[in-house]
This record gives sequence, C-alpha cells and structure tokens, in this order.
Amino acid sequence: MKDKLIVFDTTLRDGEQSPGASMTREEKVRIARQLERMRVDIIEAGFPAASNGDFESVKAVADAIKDSTVCGLARALERDIDRAGEALKGARSGRIHTFIATSPIHMEKKLRMSPDQVVEQAVKAVKWARKWTDNVEFSPEDAGRSDPDFLCRILEAVIDAGAGTLNIPDTVGYNLPQQFGQLIATLRERIPNSDKAVFSVHCHNDLGLAVANSLAAVLNGARQVECTINGLGERAGNASLEEIVMAVRTRQDVFTCDTQIDATQIVPASRLVASITGFAVQPNKAIVGANAFAHESGIHQDGVLKHRETYEIMRAEDVGWSANKMVMGKHSGRNAFKTRLAELGIELGSEDALNGAFARFKELADKKHEIFDEDLQALVSDEAAALEQEHYKLVSLKVCSETGETPHATVVVAVNGAEQQAEADGGGPVDAAFKAIDSIVKSGAELQLYSVNNITSGTDAQGEVTVRLSKGGRIVNGQGSDTDIVIASAKSYLHALNKLHSKLERAHPQV
Repeated sequence: MKDKLIVFDTTLRDGEQSPGASMTREEKVRIARQLERMRVDIIEAGFPAASNGDFESVKAVADAIKDSTVCGLARALERDIDRAGEALKGARSGRIHTFIATSPIHMEKKLRMSPDQVVEQAVKAVKWARKWTDNVEFSPEDAGRSDPDFLCRILEAVIDAGAGTLNIPDTVGYNLPQQFGQLIATLRERIPNSDKAVFSVHCHNDLGLAVANSLAAVLNGARQVECTINGLGERAGNASLEEIVMAVRTRQDVFTCDTQIDATQIVPASRLVASITGFAVQPNKAIVGANAFAHESGIHQDGVLKHRETYEIMRAEDVGWSANKMVMGKHSGRNAFKTRLAELGIELGSEDALNGAFARFKELADKKHEIFDEDLQALVSDEAAALEQEHYKLVSLKVCSETGETPHATVVVAVNGAEQQAEADGGGPVDAAFKAIDSIVKSGAELQLYSVNNITSGTDAQGEVTVRLSKGGRIVNGQGSDTDIVIASAKSYLHALNKLHSKLERAHPQV
C-alpha cells in the first residue's frame, strides 16, 4: 500500500513574492480553481496580515474552493494568526501555517530573541492558532541552517502544543540533498512524539537543488512537499510542483508514496500561471517547457519513432500536452467559444466578461486564421486586464520604421477617459512608442525587463510581451498580446503603468 504524498502549493503566496508577480484577487481565484482541478491537497493562498488586499484575496480563495484545503500564512504573532483565522472563516477546510526563525543568525540578527524566547513564542502561536482550527502547521524558518538539537527541542514542543504538520524549510537554498535528507531522518528519529505529525519540506532553489532536496526528504520520510507551479518564487524560486509530481510518479520503483495529482492539468496550470504573472517558461524547462518532449537529433527521432520509451520516460499527453491544439476559427460562434473555454478550465465571472472576450476573439480571428488554445489563454488574460480599473488605455498607435530613418511613433492614450496624443522618436519602434507614452504619463518608472515570446508557431502568431517596471521600491509586471509586436508592447507597458497607479504595495510576509 503506497503512502500518500501531500502536495502543498504555495504559488499564490511564495510564488507571488517573485518581484513583479503580485496578483489581483480575481487572478488568485482563477489559479486556485485550476489547482483545485488538478487535485492539489493544500493551497496556500497568501499572507492575510500583509495587507488588506492579501486578506481579501485569501478570503476570496477560501470562499471559492471546496475540494482543497486553503491555508493562510502567519508569523508567530497573535494578531497575524487572528487575521489568518478571519480570512479562512469561509473555507470548507482551512489551515493556519505559522512560523518563526530558528537559525542562530536569524534569532540573533533579525528577531533579537534568545532560543528560549523563540520556543516560548512558537508554542504560544500554535496554541493560539488552535483556537481557530485543528489544522495547524508550524515552520522553523531557516531550518536548513539551524542547530539540529534546537530543532528537536522546538518541534517536540509545538507537536505537544497541537501542530499536526511540521514543515522544515531550506529557506535560503543552502542544503545539499544528502545532508537535507539526513536532517529529516534525524528529526523523525530523535523527536519522541514525531509520529503525531506529518513532516513537510519547503525548499528554495538558490543552488538549483530545490527539487533534489525535496525528493531526498521524501525518501527519508517527509510526506508533504511545498512547491509552486513553474518553480515560481522569490530569488531563484521554489521546488517545482510539476517536477516533484512527475519524478515521484515516474520512479515508483524508488518511492513508496505517490500524489493524487491529476497530471493532465499540469500544462494548463503552467500556462495560466505564466500568463497571469508574466513569468514565461523557458523552452527547455522540464515537463512544461515547449521543448520538453521535442527531439531534434536524428538518432533520438529514429528511436522514438521505433519505440517511444527509447528516449521518453513520460508521455506528453499524461501531463497535459495535446497534439490537437487548433480549436477555433473566424466562423466559430459564441457558444462554441464559451464551450471551449470551459473545456480549458477557463471561467469568466460574468456575461459582460464573456461578451468582451468573444469580441476580442472575433477581432483576433480577422487577423489570424487559426486560433489555438494558447491564443485563448492569452486573450482571456488580456480581457481580465481590461476589466481592471484602467487609468491609462491605449486608443491608437501609429509607428513608422524605415531603413536609414529614425523610427517615429504617434500614440493616443485615454487618461481617465480623456484622450491625449503624443509623438516621439526612438532607437526602434518599441522605444519610440514607449517614449511617446511616457511623454503623456510622466510616470518616472524605470524599465527593468522587456521580453517577447511567441504564443504559438507561425508568422501570424500572437506575440506576448512582458515588461517589468520599478518605481519607489515597487516592482510590477505588465503583459500584452497581439499579432503586432509593437501594439503588444504598448499594451504591456500600459498594463504595468496601470498597476503602478492603482495597486497598493504589499508588505513582504517576512518583514
């Protein structure tokens, strides 16, 4: 009988801590519903005490999700725990995840607390969280650099206080697989009441070892893994959900456990998260990259044609890749459009949103003969952006670019409904367009990233543009798609500017 490996997804919390990856409440709910569809066990929806916006997002996810447990993060403080408890009131199944740092450097330099004080605070926090729910998780932050003797002491105490899950984080991605696996084994062996709790791991990817460390922990008895879609997360990211799930499933000769994940939903989840956050998936990314199941070598191609398993250890369709991607055209009707969105797991909240998306679909179909699933995902993301409060809106854009001549752009932008026109020269058509927009907006923002990806293949493919802007310590991403790259660029730039204008800054959960 195989043990169950619990999948704890923290895309909406730790993933959102990636610079510029902040999500709206509606975006969080869309991703949460996809995670639920994928049968993720626990969805960490955010850090309710960080801001009113994060509180409302966690509350919205808790109210919307029925088949997965919804979790809220809280420091080991009563006010944080109460905020998490309030946000999770509507959850059919809720969990409070509380944490405090345990490494010498964190206790001394950040917390300025003695080890005795840290243990006391941790026990107090777990007991306080138990007033809200029986499902309490405790994390000793920076456990990977903590003294094992102290970890045994504090973890034994929080189990006695009522923590049912002990999460051991490699917070700074410092550990090596053999070392981290041995740490899990040591804790399980030395803590007298360890059998009363599920051991979990949360590994960061600073040395590229997050998945390896997580799997080493599973081999040593961990039965929950905290991970994110596409490995999203602050700094170098977190352990990648898709890699954890498929490594365990593919190597059942090694692992004595398995997840309940519906792997066919992995690729749709990856695309949705990439579309919403603007963090594109690299082509050679395991499982979900565009080249993950592609073979160019003649020897490889010959082998796969003769027998797939010569060079493929997984089937592409098992993780959600489909050879039949073309679904729609210019003659497709509204009902067919709505039906295909439902098949893709895309839910539009209102009839107005559906009508707006269908209008965009018809406009795209006039430019592009074949509409693919990826086009629909991008189209819906554009519609969601349009439904946000738009302070700036692109009305029209004209760009002249000619060999030997300086590119020139003329743009009309509606600012709170009032149209303004500007012109500018630039080093290229995109540069000219951005300068023209800046002459109207005068944002003072710094452009940190400009990235273009083709959504599908072909010269008529839509381009998806991501820009990252920073201003006053805030970092935001903007996305836009169009068959015209310059128009897509202008859309993405204005999307980011709208975020800078309207979004409240989120507090970092560990500040």
